[in-house]
Amino acid sequence: MLSVMLKRTLCSASGASRAQILRFCSASTTSSSDEAMENNPEGPAILVEKMNNITMIGLNKPAIRNAINSEMGQQLVAAIDAFEKDETADVGILHGIGGSFCAGYDLSELANQNVKPQSVILQRGGVMGPTRRNFKKPMVCAISGYCVAGGLELALMCDLRVMEELAILGFYNRRFGVPLVDGGTIRLPALIGVSRAMDLVLTGRTVKAKEALEIGLVNRIVAVGTGLGQAYNLAASIAKYPQACLNHDRTSMYYATYQAKSLEDAMDFEVLSAGEELLQQATKGAERFMQGVGKHGKFTDIKERLLPDWEKEEIAHEIATKGKQLKPKL
Repeated sequence: MLSVMLKRTLCSASGASRAQILRFCSASTTSSSDEAMENNPEGPAILVEKMNNITMIGLNKPAIRNAINSEMGQQLVAAIDAFEKDETADVGILHGIGGSFCAGYDLSELANQNVKPQSVILQRGGVMGPTRRNFKKPMVCAISGYCVAGGLELALMCDLRVMEELAILGFYNRRFGVPLVDGGTIRLPALIGVSRAMDLVLTGRTVKAKEALEIGLVNRIVAVGTGLGQAYNLAASIAKYPQACLNHDRTSMYYATYQAKSLEDAMDFEVLSAGEELLQQATKGAERFMQGVGKHGKFTDIKERLLPDWEKEEIAHEIATKGKQLKPKL
């Protein structure tokens, strides 16, 4: 049985991606997320699905628009840590289930007299998840419905953002005096500039899809209901490339943006972090180009498909058989 996430992804994925998803589903038994749903009618707060080399991490508290409390935040940390350690997963997708991405921090926890605000804010890694560091692998955010307050901070921690056309962004926490403590004041100015960031942070106003795209806050606008599928398509377009090179360039950009002390420092990091493995991959890529792969700007069939031994033997047998059939009789 397809999970809710798989159904939504299947509906909005491209033809090629849809075929991959169907193959994944037909080859899989009931996922761990589905089993958890059967054991717990409300479902786990974090749902994880994996298709090919793409991991989808879903926020699953739709009754409160996926607002996150401390416990759920730690579960999100664990899910992302597992994704980063999975050597077969190259790109992640963070999304919300039930119509909204995330309405921010669950204020009912902060309103509890038994909860100390300092213990919440000073949690290692972040309140909303692992927001106080950069991820080791690319992460795409699928934004639907409300993506506000701490939820917007979650979206900012991802590399790319795909926003449904009727979704809403904004630092709505401004109304209640709740500060940004999950990287919002650091990442937002780096993305859209200090002046625009000041406008959004100080006023807390609503930002809709058109403006978000124009100011560089999101990367794609898509139709309502297609956010997860289109995020999967974007993730798949990244996952097909050689990952060592891709992650080197990604890490170098983050270093230059947030850590470099000077232009020279950033340049040194870019060069010196290109290790032996990366150079070997580059050499192999150059050899493939000389063989005709990717010429004239083509992006198809650039990833070398690893065949199992049985398939290699079958191909060799077919070639040998055809060779005998074409051999002229003397």
